[in-house]
Order: sequence, then C-alpha cells, then structure tokens
Amino acid sequence: MSNAMTGDAAASFNPLRPKLLRVAYRMLGSVADAEDMVQEAFIRWMKADRADVREPEAFLRRTVTRLCLDQLKSARHRRETYIGPWLPDPIVEEKDEEDVTLPLMLALERLSPLERAAFLLHDVFGLEFEEVAATIQRGPATCRQLAARARTHVREARPRFQVEKQRGLALAKAFYAASRNGDMKALAAMLSADVGLHADGGGKRPAATQPILGFDAVLKFHDGLATFFRRNGSKLVHTGFVSGLPGFITLEADGELQTTALDIEDEKIAAIYVVRNPDKLKHLHLQ
Repeated sequence: MSNAMTGDAAASFNPLRPKLLRVAYRMLGSVADAEDMVQEAFIRWMKADRADVREPEAFLRRTVTRLCLDQLKSARHRRETYIGPWLPDPIVEEKDEEDVTLPLMLALERLSPLERAAFLLHDVFGLEFEEVAATIQRGPATCRQLAARARTHVREARPRFQVEKQRGLALAKAFYAASRNGDMKALAAMLSADVGLHADGGGKRPAATQPILGFDAVLKFHDGLATFFRRNGSKLVHTGFVSGLPGFITLEADGELQTTALDIEDEKIAAIYVVRNPDKLKHLHLQ
C-alpha cells in the first residue's frame, strides 16, 4: 500500500480515534486491549474500499465493537484465572466527565458480551436500536431486550446521589493523609459501616487476594498499612478523578505507581478501589 493511500486512510481515521478508544475501553476495561482493537480497525480501514463508505464513523464503530466482542471471549477466560480481584484499568481525568464509572464497569463485567454492547451503544453512546442492531448483527427487538436486561443488572451501580466535585476531591485528599499518617480516628469518620476494599495486584505486586469487607476489617487493614507507610513512604503524585470517582495516584516505595478510587455515598466512603498491577498502570507513566 502506498504512503499516499496510508496517509489518506489516517487523515479520515485519526479524528475518530478518541471516540473509538472510548467504545473499545468501555467494552473491554483494558487500555492496552482497547488500543489493539482500534489499531486493528485502522488496518481494516486501510484495506477497505473507503469510497463506498458513506458514514466512516458508523463503519468504524461497528468494526471496533465486533472486534471487542471477539476479544471478550478470550478476556473472560483470562479473568477466570486472574490472581485476586480484577479491576478495570484506571482512567485518570482532571474532571469527573466519565460517562461510565468504575462501579458501573464492574457491573458490566456480569453481562454477556452482547448485553454489554447493546447497553453501551444505546444507553451510553446514544445510538438508535437500528444502528445497534446493524453493529452487533441482531434484530432491533433483540437489541432492545438485551439493553433492558443489562439495564436491570447495572441499575444498582448508578450513583444515587452524585457527590459534589470539590467535596469528593477533599475527601480523597483527607483519605490519603489519614491512611498514610495513621490517623485512624480521622479515617474512621470517613468510612461507611459496610465499606469494602478491593485491591488489584494481579499477582505481580502485593495486594489482598480477596475483598476486605466491613468497617472494622478495613480500618484494621489500614492501621497495619500505616505502619508500613511510616517506614517506607508513599508520595502523592496527583489528585483527581480515577475512572469517574474521586481519587489519587501515588508513587509507592517499590518505585511503582498506584491508583486509589473512592466510591462515596451519603458523604461516606462506601468502597475503595486500588490498582497496583503494573500492567494496568503503564499508560499513566506515558501521561
């Protein structure tokens, strides 16, 4: 293929790349896999008869979604053998503009691939069911049923009371300070009675291999961690929104990054999500 043809394909593809990455990431929960799917879509775009494509964005969205549906089959097998809790790769933004938060991403994991695609394309990206049907190659009525079933499953993951942005960031900063300096009284005041801690080390860095559930268990865990932090240190790198939730990035004693995201309900921290697996943090080094 000539450089001119490649350049022509890239000129029409590159403006759509961010949108395609958003679709792929929400389907897969992995930044690296999403980038692979989008790159594969570009290769197919270069080989396509582009003159016959009336709507490049729709064509490419269909291509990426179908590639992701195939990828989900192998991804599910990998997660069955994953060491410890699996969390999606963290996405860090300056504002809470994520249309799909971390708890919702986890809820999507419980759906079938087709339910996930129908829900995301219709409920998140706003496509009509006719377009959803053309994308996942099912009838519009079937797509409505898929989206409805998905909606029922993920309803509980939708935030009932959206925490005010600055309040969320203030809680994140206070949580970081209390958890690192061992102020258990301050930490206790922030936690809900049924708080849970979910840590993803992927077997590559130390992390709890089961969720830590309940106020007493989470507080005891952080009391032990505070002793470690006093000896080894933990540096705050960034405070912002991690996968749509208030949180922060830290540089830990082993020289690796870590993200912490806080799910806040009724002014209390209801869930703590920590990603330590270095494979899931590579893109943050680039940022």
